[in-house]
Amino acid sequence: MLGFWFRIPLWQRVIAALVLGVITGLIWGEGAVAIKWIGDLFIRAIKMLVVPLIFFSLVAGVASIGDLRKLGAVGGRAMLLFLVTGQLAVILGLTMATLAKPGLGVDASLAGVTQPPAPAQTSATEMILKMVPENVVEAMATMDVLALIVFSLLLGIGILMAEEDGEPVAKIFDSGAIIMQKVTILVMELTPFGVFALMAWVAGTFGFEGLIPLAKLVALNYIGCAIIMLVMYSAMIKFIARLPVIDFFRGMIDAIAVSFSTASSNATLPVTLRCTQRNLGVSPSVSSFVVSLGATINMNGTAMYLGLATLFGAQIFGVDLSWGDYAMIAVTSTLGAVGAAGIPGAGLIMMALVFGSVGVPLETIALVAGVDRIMDMIRTTTNITGDAAIAVTVAAMTGELNRGEMISDDDV
Repeated sequence: MLGFWFRIPLWQRVIAALVLGVITGLIWGEGAVAIKWIGDLFIRAIKMLVVPLIFFSLVAGVASIGDLRKLGAVGGRAMLLFLVTGQLAVILGLTMATLAKPGLGVDASLAGVTQPPAPAQTSATEMILKMVPENVVEAMATMDVLALIVFSLLLGIGILMAEEDGEPVAKIFDSGAIIMQKVTILVMELTPFGVFALMAWVAGTFGFEGLIPLAKLVALNYIGCAIIMLVMYSAMIKFIARLPVIDFFRGMIDAIAVSFSTASSNATLPVTLRCTQRNLGVSPSVSSFVVSLGATINMNGTAMYLGLATLFGAQIFGVDLSWGDYAMIAVTSTLGAVGAAGIPGAGLIMMALVFGSVGVPLETIALVAGVDRIMDMIRTTTNITGDAAIAVTVAAMTGELNRGEMISDDDV
């Protein structure tokens, strides 16, 4: 019986749990709150992973660059494109949530939050000061997202600057990142049970009307990812790399299929490398560097979603956000996406960091966790498509693109 359970792909188990949870909740009604503790256990397990996962992943990701002096034109251009596209993705998520307001109409008191937190009063100076932790351990204990990310980045840069002396420490963090990914995979096996309990609770407590905001969130997530791929990435391919957009997506079809089904950038990495080199004509040196680094730090689909989900929670619980808060969301969503591991559920884990930075109640995670896997599939597809688009663009800019190898109609 156990073997049969694990032979079913996780995403299929999650979808089945989602459907069964909704049906159970609609039938059981408010009595479904009796099993909410199973979902709460799942959420607690996710929160448990936040600090160690982002700490090890960020430090290992920076250290994996190798040598700062060897980055040159390829590394500089790739990093610039990663950051610019990441910011644009977050702005897109915030814009869609502001216009569509998917969180309005939900009774926040039913989620256990009767009094929304007071709006954050953080000046620009205080925000800058908070970036540097006085006590790193305290920053980790209180999940001070910005301070944790800044320290992790500085530590990674320090390892690079130490060169050979830093290699043993780099290996420790690389191993730590791998271990935390394995632990995350173990926790993700709880997803079907958590999704079932949470969706039963949402459907039973909020009724059918409570599912409509979640449906809006899913729709906006797919629309946002489509805009990123079909507009932002297509513009890069068309106007910077000067390549046919249709041929680019045709060459990436294998990686797109694998990423959508697995919801894992890391699992798709070998396929993405093969597609960029064989179908798109990117040199092995550029594709290996950009795609491998992108699988760790280029998470535009996740960045867009974190901005979208943060405003979704703020609208549900009546949290008033200032322009400074919007800036904080943009920064933490981008950096949170950088720290997100390329495995299923990583975006859900990063939510706690972004929400905490602007005072959005963490109960939002329980509301969206049930439908996260559906959204994670398209976000992962967006992420790996971005890795390939940036690899092709950088290769074209540095003369490392063999345009004659671009897949054509005869290759299909």
